[in-house]
Amino acid sequence: MRKTLIVTNDFPPRPGGIQAFLHNMALRLDPERVVVYASTWKRGREGAEATAAFDAEQPFAVVRDRTTMLLPTPRVTRRAAGLLREHGCRSVWFGAAAPLGLMGPALRRAGAERLVATTHGHEAAWAQLPGSRALLRRIGESTDTITYLGEYTRSRIAAAVTPAAAARMVQLPPGVDEKTFHPDSGGAAVRAALGLTDRPVVVCVSRLVPRKGQDTLIRALPAILARVPGTVLLVVGGGPYERDLRRLAAETGVAASVHFTGAVPWADLPAHYGAGDVFAMPCRTRRGGLDVEGLGIVYLEASATGLPVVAGDSGGAPDAVLDGETGWVVRGGPPETAATESAERIVTLLQDAELRRRMGERGRAWVEEKWRWDTLAERLRRLL
Repeated sequence: MRKTLIVTNDFPPRPGGIQAFLHNMALRLDPERVVVYASTWKRGREGAEATAAFDAEQPFAVVRDRTTMLLPTPRVTRRAAGLLREHGCRSVWFGAAAPLGLMGPALRRAGAERLVATTHGHEAAWAQLPGSRALLRRIGESTDTITYLGEYTRSRIAAAVTPAAAARMVQLPPGVDEKTFHPDSGGAAVRAALGLTDRPVVVCVSRLVPRKGQDTLIRALPAILARVPGTVLLVVGGGPYERDLRRLAAETGVAASVHFTGAVPWADLPAHYGAGDVFAMPCRTRRGGLDVEGLGIVYLEASATGLPVVAGDSGGAPDAVLDGETGWVVRGGPPETAATESAERIVTLLQDAELRRRMGERGRAWVEEKWRWDTLAERLRRLL
């Protein structure tokens, strides 16, 4: 692999799925051949200390820009080009194609021989708007490869770039650490600590934002409780939607059956998945297709933990589920429709232990076969 400069806004300690994707991939590359150029997580002493402590633990060099959001400005482009020359890098991996991939021509002039730009959900949204669509087309022309998460994102991005750029697209989804996420991850201890040992548990692990569909699960809960008394919805994660969700639970009369954990450290997430009998996140597309699920790595982490999953049909979420084998995909649409279908699928799973076991085992096997980090990191090495 050529020595590679990774240019990204999405890197820990900033939390998030894209950040975990980039970090896990970087850790599986030769550390002597990796330099990361990233934005600062957040301003202030606390953010600076957390960032410095994280960077010091990495096996590769991490260079932070003073800004909290890297944009392809002349200053940022000059610094990226300088780092490329200073460290002798010959490849560049843009952690998110839009907008950082617009630096491609300048980095090519600075000596880059290989440019790889990774896309997520937001590039699929860019492909729908005339102005951003034109920028995405430029990125496709100036890079060697655009990667995509799944068929949903591929089809939309391919329609925005030239046929030649579309032909060079390669799938590169995030992976799952099957040694971290597994059926014996400590779920029983979490259930005991939360007082849920003898209760059926539906778990949702995600940021608390409207697109993820935690409100659909709360609306579904009365119907679930009517058929599976004692069920609890375990909502794992933090975010700006929490106050609205708590209010909805109270208005729906199910507040006593919804447990909010707040933000949970990454190291504790496998055990929180394992605390569930069923994983559900009925995500939905919002804002006319501009707010969409790129893939939904949480479904795969749940599958690796041995849980059946109930997913929404937003964007690329169905790519992370073998519908009818590892779980089910429920439709979006009006809140009542989504809640009714989610309730039906969840009740079916809660009432059938053998079905849960069979879907969980199939999901675990699928993750081991297709979604392991080591397999996907080898694909990235070849691209670079």
